[in-house]
Amino acid sequence: MLKGKQQIVEKYEEWETDKVRIRIIPRYCKGCEICVKLCPTQTLGLELFKAKVVDAGKCVACMYCEMRCPDFAISVEKKEAIQ
Repeated sequence: MLKGKQQIVEKYEEWETDKVRIRIIPRYCKGCEICVKLCPTQTLGLELFKAKVVDAGKCVACMYCEMRCPDFAISVEKKEAIQ
């Protein structure tokens, strides 16, 4: 009988600029396109029925995509300016 701990590592895709970090877990994404339609800056798109970042530089960190994703596949982290 095997004993020990099991560790699950989730694969994600990440895009980062000096203002924002966007992470998408492809396994969670169903391709419902809600995030793409809600994005006011057209940062997101679909590729092979999965959400993708088209241009991370356009993201204003409004977080509409994260709030409305029914599968919690997207996370947006706004970076604070260091002064």
